[in-house]
Amino acid sequence: MPGYQRVLLKLSGEALMGEDAYGINPKTIDSMVTEIAEVVQLGVEIAIVIGGGNIFRGVAGGAAGMDRATADYMGMLATMMNSLALQDALRQKGVEARVQSALRMDQVVEPYIRPRAIRAMKEGKVVIFAAGTGNPFFTTDTAAALRAAEMGVEVMLKATKVDGIYSSDPNKDSNATLYPTITFDECLIKNLQVMDATAFALCRDRKLPIRVFSILKPGALLSVVRGEPEGTLVHV
Repeated sequence: MPGYQRVLLKLSGEALMGEDAYGINPKTIDSMVTEIAEVVQLGVEIAIVIGGGNIFRGVAGGAAGMDRATADYMGMLATMMNSLALQDALRQKGVEARVQSALRMDQVVEPYIRPRAIRAMKEGKVVIFAAGTGNPFFTTDTAAALRAAEMGVEVMLKATKVDGIYSSDPNKDSNATLYPTITFDECLIKNLQVMDATAFALCRDRKLPIRVFSILKPGALLSVVRGEPEGTLVHV
């Protein structure tokens, strides 16, 4: 039995790269959609927000001297490419998926319409939200927190390359300890960078728990939606 009925999965664009330097690794995306399909088969309603860092990162473009707003719009288009790739991979697994975009691109995908997205989720379709919030200067973490609140999900699942939140970087500190659970306030006191401040504050205000886990660990996503103690749970 699933531990949750409706969840939002936040995927980083970098997670799609696998071992590649950029772009979308076919084996990596195939393994991801296999796990997402298993979640759908449990009867769990799932929405997804995916970043675009494997193709273009707005922050990096802004730092390199490009106009920040222009760079962020380019990043939004990168999330659209990832969303279409994810939709296609899901459909090849027999899972119906729908992409909704915060930027109008009517010849490719439908615009974001909240009631339509909720209806699609209730019908068992995976809804993929593309183009972030549709506004520059906001990250896809913020878009994920916003859509999670709008969809009324029970938990936001933040899929990373690390299997939870540690006291310090486990790749640099062998003494780093994993937090099985931690409160929002403790994250702030310890200055743990779970996600950007705007997204974190929105989840905290909405009392929306965040589960941080590794998307690279086989079976981890399924464990999370079953309510098993996988990764780190951030709670009020």
